[in-house]
Amino acid sequence: MTSFVLDNSVAMRWLLESNKKSDQNYAESVLTSLIEFKALVPNLWHLEASNVLLGAEKRKEVGTGEVERFISQLENLPLRVDALTSHQSFNRIMVLARSYKLSSYDAAYLELALREGLPLATLDKGLIKAARKADVEIYLK
Repeated sequence: MTSFVLDNSVAMRWLLESNKKSDQNYAESVLTSLIEFKALVPNLWHLEASNVLLGAEKRKEVGTGEVERFISQLENLPLRVDALTSHQSFNRIMVLARSYKLSSYDAAYLELALREGLPLATLDKGLIKAARKADVEIYLK
């Protein structure tokens, strides 16, 4: 059963630790919940994760071996990819991005949570603010 929409801001904390203890604790709680539940991600999720990981490699925050091991772990998570995200890009996602002053990427997570009636797991402050205004629950908060 799908329980929530998973934003990359949470998933990347599983490798790239935050200096903010509350963010790290939240990310770890979301990861632990995947033992019992599935997460839904927009079809841009893997590209966004790859981009973040490549940036961390360039900045020498992690090595290639660490990234490859992490990707293997991500591939084994109980994630369901939403195939309809791109079909919402030129209408609902743009409207949400404009309304809440979000990037189209962040608006894709909000749109998916709204469309599926699911809470959103995120650490992105702007996305949290937008989700609250749109009456989308923040997962585990």
